[in-house]
Amino acid sequence: MDLFKAIIIAIIEGLTEFLPVSSTAHMGFAASLMGMEETEFLKMFQVSIQFGAILAVVFAYWKKFFDFQNLQFYYKLAFAVVPALILGYIFDDRIEAILGNQIAISVVLVLGGVVLLFSDSWFKNPTIQDEKDMSIKKAVIIGFWQCLAMMPGTSRSAASIIGGMTQGLTRKAAAEFSFFLAVPTMLAVTVYSIFVKTWGKETATPMKGYEMILSSSDHIIAFVVGNVVAFIVALIAIKSFIGLLNKYGFKPWGWYRIIVGIVLLIYFTQFQ
Repeated sequence: MDLFKAIIIAIIEGLTEFLPVSSTAHMGFAASLMGMEETEFLKMFQVSIQFGAILAVVFAYWKKFFDFQNLQFYYKLAFAVVPALILGYIFDDRIEAILGNQIAISVVLVLGGVVLLFSDSWFKNPTIQDEKDMSIKKAVIIGFWQCLAMMPGTSRSAASIIGGMTQGLTRKAAAEFSFFLAVPTMLAVTVYSIFVKTWGKETATPMKGYEMILSSSDHIIAFVVGNVVAFIVALIAIKSFIGLLNKYGFKPWGWYRIIVGIVLLIYFTQFQ
């Protein structure tokens, strides 16, 4: 993999993973626009660099993640991640099949944008200001909402934040819990993609993710640099997003999704 292109993909992952705009869609579009061949390594790379983004959340909220006296926090994350683990395993092959369908993802990007335009007006009276005031039941419900993001283009962040707001959380509290929930969710996905999943089952040389990474020095460098870049950029994005969300709400993100989705829909239907 070309290192420059790997860095571009990693920057996009770091910027978009925790924003309600779909990191999967943006990485897929960028790879297509840069003329990157849709190889098994590229698919695995786009998933595995989430590890860097995970570390950014842990680093930004380290007091929260290492407060071992607050066992309820760990229980909430453990129960909330279960729906994604089960459904993700069941629908893994179908999800992978959609990853290459840029037209379908563009449509979902637009539809998700329309939802974001109205989400602020739907949830006007939040009652929960902090994760500590949220029950395990509400955490599990948010976990089910997160599963909507299994459709590429939906956005895990958008689904879980809106899920949090349906449970009475403020925008800030919902966004932060979305960040927290991303850690076990993306850690599980990353471990599965690198050590468990067999990529290229229909090819002559099916391989585990770690085997693809270790197959060449270029792949090793791309993997390491990609995760470092994703970590740095995600750390900046996390810090910025909360302030922007509190100040402007979801409408700017909704319009962004709609505009980008329409532009890409035109591009992929007319020029590809």
